Amino acid sequence: MASEAQRQYVPLTCHGHSRPVPHIHFSPLEREDTYYLISACKDNNPMLRDGQTGDWIGTFIGHKGAVWQARLSPDAKTAATASADFTAKVWDTHTGEVLYTLQHNHIVRAVAYPPNNGDLIATGGYEKKLRLWDLSGKPQPPADGSAPTSLTIDSATAFEIGAGVHTATIKFIVWTKDPNVLITASNNTIRWFDLPSRTVIKQEVLDGEIGSCEFNALAPQYTSQSDIGHGMPVLAVAAGKSVYFWGGPRAMDELKSRKLDYKVASVAVDPKSRKIVVGEDMPATWAHVYRWDDDVEIDTHKGHHGPVWSIAFSPDGKLYATGSEDGTIKMWKNCDGFYGLWRGGTTAVNDKDV
Repeated sequence: MASEAQRQYVPLTCHGHSRPVPHIHFSPLEREDTYYLISACKDNNPMLRDGQTGDWIGTFIGHKGAVWQARLSPDAKTAATASADFTAKVWDTHTGEVLYTLQHNHIVRAVAYPPNNGDLIATGGYEKKLRLWDLSGKPQPPADGSAPTSLTIDSATAFEIGAGVHTATIKFIVWTKDPNVLITASNNTIRWFDLPSRTVIKQEVLDGEIGSCEFNALAPQYTSQSDIGHGMPVLAVAAGKSVYFWGGPRAMDELKSRKLDYKVASVAVDPKSRKIVVGEDMPATWAHVYRWDDDVEIDTHKGHHGPVWSIAFSPDGKLYATGSEDGTIKMWKNCDGFYGLWRGGTTAVNDKDV
């Protein structure tokens, strides 16, 4: 069989940020080949890009502290960001305006939307509190298309889930395919919460401090029973020197875990082509690509000049992106033939600055 390691494509490099990029996130697939990429950055200014080409669309201006996390809503009409300025903000992705400022009492590290609802948001951070914010009854943007008026919402109006459970900073929140089950990553522990009862229904203590905790899910039209997780979203977690994967409707079924010989900062999985991408923690700057089935390393990405803090696959699985301490995002081709700015052959047109 042809070696995957020989199929090298020059990555697309996305500049624009001036400080480290701790988190990146792709939107769902809106229609064929149309999706978006949002990046959080310690320069206070999250950015929205075309997901396929990396072309800059806009910058969300308004935070007064580092932005630790950024996510797009299920319909990509809004974006939510978590910041060191003690707020999470919800943005209109078409106008770039702030719709809501969710006021907290300490640094916000994590934010998440449920799979099919852009009016509900979960946040967490240094307060060690998991909160749910229901925006469905709040004032909406004007129907005439004029600039919306931002609304500040106090944390007292949010619902706390699992009061007193977390003893360390909440770094990641992900919503399972079952909207009643939500997962948090705090210190070295993953917890599954049942929202109706507001209680922990599963807990796993991992190999060390959690570096990343993200769902990996292809658009429904690209999934099949032969995929890792049988077409369901796969939870990928990097902690200490190990990577872990869970599947199923509530992401409670352990699919695989693997210990590596280096500390890991991030991990993502491509369920279709059955490969894992792992970012090394400090001081390394590489991302390693492994086959899922036999753990053989098939590629090493050396383009970044700092640790890779976040890895995400596009919703069609045809590329993946890496966000780094060096302030750049790189996009790596994950398919054969023409795609996006890649024009076939064995290399891209250039190491394009976008």
